[in-house]
Amino acid sequence: MTATDWRGGARATPQAATWPTGGAAVVAVLGGLLQAWALAPVPRAWAQVLGLGLLAALVWRGTGVRRHALLAWLHGTAALTGTFWWLFISMHRYGGLPAPLAGLAVLGLAGFLALYGALAVAAWTRWRSGRLVIDVAGWAALWLLVDLARAQWLTGFPWGAAGYAQIDGPLAVLAPWVGVYGMGAVAAALAGLGAAWCLSPGRALAVRLLPVPVLLAGLAWTPPAGSGGDFTRPTRTLSVTLLQGNVPQNEKFDPAQIEAGLIWHAEALSRVDTDLVVTPETAIPLLPEQLPDGYWAGLQRRFGQGRGAALIGLPLGSFERGYTNSVLGLQAAAPAYRYDKHHLVPFGEFIPWGFRWFVDLMAIPLGDFSRGPLAAPTFDVRGERIAPNICYEDLFGEEIAAGFTDAARAPTVLANVSNIGWFGRSVAVDQHLQISRLRALELQRPMLRSTNTGATVIIDHLGRVTHQLAPHTRGVLVGEVQGRSGVTPYAWWAGRWRLWPLWGLGGAGALCMALAARRRRA
Repeated sequence: MTATDWRGGARATPQAATWPTGGAAVVAVLGGLLQAWALAPVPRAWAQVLGLGLLAALVWRGTGVRRHALLAWLHGTAALTGTFWWLFISMHRYGGLPAPLAGLAVLGLAGFLALYGALAVAAWTRWRSGRLVIDVAGWAALWLLVDLARAQWLTGFPWGAAGYAQIDGPLAVLAPWVGVYGMGAVAAALAGLGAAWCLSPGRALAVRLLPVPVLLAGLAWTPPAGSGGDFTRPTRTLSVTLLQGNVPQNEKFDPAQIEAGLIWHAEALSRVDTDLVVTPETAIPLLPEQLPDGYWAGLQRRFGQGRGAALIGLPLGSFERGYTNSVLGLQAAAPAYRYDKHHLVPFGEFIPWGFRWFVDLMAIPLGDFSRGPLAAPTFDVRGERIAPNICYEDLFGEEIAAGFTDAARAPTVLANVSNIGWFGRSVAVDQHLQISRLRALELQRPMLRSTNTGATVIIDHLGRVTHQLAPHTRGVLVGEVQGRSGVTPYAWWAGRWRLWPLWGLGGAGALCMALAARRRRA
């Protein structure tokens, strides 16, 4: 039985599965590592497409469902391990987990998440038609489903989604329309299209390879800011202060070192002369009742009488009621504001069912928190509506968009408070910065980032860093941020329906490909 290829000729239907040769496996791993490198320390759109394109080239004209699935699994495991290898630091250096077990845990997580890609490539291999448009569209749809599965299944762990590599490339114009996962799907289509063209028969090798450098050069081009459309308008300008305490993680909960950190943050807060000051996540690592006498009351007096406002990160709760990872807002003539983290980090902030034994092996304090509401009220400062999110939460743009359903009460400024000190001097700092930049661009809202070790920055509504502190230093960043009103297309649909429209788009593409394959076999 034969099938028609995209040039109109005949190609053999894939026969018996064969396992990857050593060379193919090496190319798959290198392609995965290239995808990881594309994300940080600076985003490289061309490298992300090339990395996925290498996998596409391995499977586009080959045969064997199991062979292709294994190549995709190797590619995905390399990409994910190369992306979040720094989890080893948190588990081993700060959690006390033995190095071999910490290494296996990182590799195991990467290998498990890579199964999504392996299943997608296996399905594509079974359903491909040999027709360019159908196969490229199916490739993009299946990789969209892979990104969505990683983002939402089993509480979601979307760190390293392909679209983040596109934040400075031409696909960034799509961010306010389709978000990071839509950008990733278009990048996958480009990777598939490039592989199909390079492997097409009947053309000289030079002709087949010529478009590749042109495509990669085009992806290296940075379009003018706002090329995707500016859906917002300016509101007021606030003067802001962002603190970066640079407290080493191994000292953060050490009783002998807590006092020094408390003193530095209190002194920095007392000297503030701006509209708003923001501290990092758990800048105060103790419950209010555990603080030295007069400490919390002094902060309340300071901001209850002054002109400025403060967002201060600290844990709240008790053993009986449960703990929350929270931000408290203080300002004159207003009740205290409270934001509780909604999307918790597995193992770090809550313990998945059946994994208590694993967490018990680590010495990480406060490992089981309670959740806050999804769409929390904003903290209003001088007419601007500040929407906090805590660390890991800014990976979930659809959850932040839940606050945009009422345009009249939508946030005008986003504020992320983080502590990446768990991951040492690693690329996690740079990766998280690109994530925040893309959230700002999707929603077209400025983002304030106050972090313990970096990156402490002010990002404008088009995803550009306007003010920045050097990471891994103690300092105070003073600047201005301009609020924005208005709603992007992404904020409109994601706020109402979360990621279901993309699930529908990816599912429809995969279903059409499967039905076409079934008709061919009939």
